[in-house]
Amino acid sequence: MPISQLSVYFFAQAAVIVAASQLVGRLAGRVGQPQVVGEMIAGVLLGPSLFGLLLPHWQQALFPKATMGMLYVAAQLGVGLYMFLVGTGFRAKHFRARARSALSVSLAGIVVPFALAFALAPWLLTIPGLFAIKARLFEASLFLGAAIAITAFPMLARIIHERGLAGTSLGTLALTAGACDDAAAWCILAIVLASFGGSWMGAYTAIGGGVCFALFMIFAGNKLLRRLAEGLNPDAPLPSSVLAIVLVLFSLCAFAMDAIGIHAVFGGFLLGVALPRGPLTEKLRDMLEPFVVVFLLPMFFTYSGLNTRLDMLIDPAIMLAAVAILLASFGGKGIACWAAARLNGEPSGDAMAIGALMNARGLMELIIINIGLAAGVILPGLFSILVLMAVLSTLMATPLFNWIVRRQEGMRSAVAR
Repeated sequence: MPISQLSVYFFAQAAVIVAASQLVGRLAGRVGQPQVVGEMIAGVLLGPSLFGLLLPHWQQALFPKATMGMLYVAAQLGVGLYMFLVGTGFRAKHFRARARSALSVSLAGIVVPFALAFALAPWLLTIPGLFAIKARLFEASLFLGAAIAITAFPMLARIIHERGLAGTSLGTLALTAGACDDAAAWCILAIVLASFGGSWMGAYTAIGGGVCFALFMIFAGNKLLRRLAEGLNPDAPLPSSVLAIVLVLFSLCAFAMDAIGIHAVFGGFLLGVALPRGPLTEKLRDMLEPFVVVFLLPMFFTYSGLNTRLDMLIDPAIMLAAVAILLASFGGKGIACWAAARLNGEPSGDAMAIGALMNARGLMELIIINIGLAAGVILPGLFSILVLMAVLSTLMATPLFNWIVRRQEGMRSAVAR
């Protein structure tokens, strides 16, 4: 397809994607769901599961296969910049505040899902359409465990902020445990990606390079980047030269992570973590977040939706696998985190709230499974199951958490009377 035609398709796709995301996102907001949930659903609706089912010719005309590479690049840019913004909001103090309880909750939320994944993987490998033929049992188990164990850290932070729980015991514990879970899941995903080619030398390069890069960014990068923040006027706009330097650094960090065999999103996130907090990160979020969230990130959701084939669940074997994975995901993660919180002396209501929050996967799940699909570790069948799991777990999180909080408030009011 000529380059001039690609640009025509891109702008048409962008118009439809942004409009659909806003429409479904606002509808989600009216029923008490975060807008990002609606945007995730919009991405699935634009794919073969609905748009392609009802109007297949129109769907193919708007999203021909020849344009998928272009949409993929836009989607990766969007999710990379979004993870950079998530990194700028990361607070190390959450780790120090509730380290013991948070590590226990996080450990439970990792160990139990991985145990279930290792139990399910031998059976799932026998079902066609889930894992790649060359995927080994160890790799399949690790990938499924990471997919089940991941937590929607950005969404968790948003719920806690909206409920005014950011500085509370519950909010701090949930944020710390969620951050630990995600860090562990990303490290394990890096192992899977590095070893999938069959050469552990590649795994050593990726893991060693990733660890060295992370340590450099956290300990040395932060000091070097402070120069960018020096002399910034909190009341003045961010100079274009500073923005340009940050975007160059973002691109280089993303390139470095891709080059060693991990993934570009790691580079963006670590750069965000390393940037000094204050006017610099606040102004960067003010400048970048609206465009990234409204324009670029929906392209990632749509790219995910275009690879989602919910009609594959009609196959009895895949449907049975979907039920097993959903039960392992919801039960393993939520119950394990609730039990760990209770064993560490947390009140029953707080423990239930933590279990509900930690069970949401959201965008983080979509990032992991898109990486797995692009690397050839998983096939469309498992990808579709895990998209469904991401949507359902995220849909459940907010109403369940709100119900638990209202229940606690009602019990306090009854005791006060």
